Amino acid sequence: MGNLYLVRHAQASLGADDYDHLSDMGERQSLQLGRYLSSKKISFDAVLSGTLRRHSQTLAGISEGMDTPLHTVQWPGLNEYDSAAVIGATHSEPLLKPSTPEGYRQHFLLLRQGLVLWMHGKTAPLGMPSWIDFRQGVVDVLTHIQQSGAEQVLLISSGGPIACILSHVLQTPPESTVELNMRLRNSAISELVFSPKRYALQTYNTLPHLDSSEFNNWISHA
Repeated sequence: MGNLYLVRHAQASLGADDYDHLSDMGERQSLQLGRYLSSKKISFDAVLSGTLRRHSQTLAGISEGMDTPLHTVQWPGLNEYDSAAVIGATHSEPLLKPSTPEGYRQHFLLLRQGLVLWMHGKTAPLGMPSWIDFRQGVVDVLTHIQQSGAEQVLLISSGGPIACILSHVLQTPPESTVELNMRLRNSAISELVFSPKRYALQTYNTLPHLDSSEFNNWISHA
């Protein structure tokens, strides 16, 4: 059996002009994850990631923490959906960039609603593929891994594609898939075991590298 480690990127810059850039906290999270993997003597036959900057920066931090260069295959199918387009497909009025707790609550409420409608095929967010095509782009990664011969695989992506992978394995409906997405924490690990014929979930949304009181303030979701 092979092991696939799904890692959501570390904390990005929510609320900034450029979200696709790790915050100082995100850099610390990714470095600590690498140190944890090294301490457990976990190594990888293959590494895949999306092409977004927050993916490559998370990978760089993990690599530094492991003190090991990680040779990576970049896979565009592991890139995140466009949340603004998802919301815009159901909410035509311009929204202010969230900057308060109430603003963030409204943002994620609208995002949840928009994702469910997109997944059910009831909206077509501007510039985005259909949910069926988005999902297929992610599932293709799983097929590639099964056919690669690798047994220890690290995959760095975002909440949407990782939730899509979990949804494919668990056969969840759209509403549950969205909740899997929304609960994923920054730098969290979800583990799958796999054979040439199937995948199975081992763990979901864990933070073993932050399992100490000194890291209580390092846990984040956005």
